[in-house]
Amino acid sequence: MNIVYAAEKPSIAGVLSEYLHHRVPAQEIQVCDNPDETGSFLIEWDLHRYVLSPDGHVESDHVAARPE
Repeated sequence: MNIVYAAEKPSIAGVLSEYLHHRVPAQEIQVCDNPDETGSFLIEWDLHRYVLSPDGHVESDHVAARPE
């Protein structure tokens, strides 16, 4: 079975903007699937990393480096 991850940057930028109380342009973020949790996404913006969970919660990702 193949699992396909899909993320719409404008929607994720909107959620991140609400979390940070600051406008986050969609073209300035990088989004990828989060290997640590199925269905969640890693978001990189302005030298920071955030995690968006499947239930819509955003949290700062305090882990500085992840093993490759």
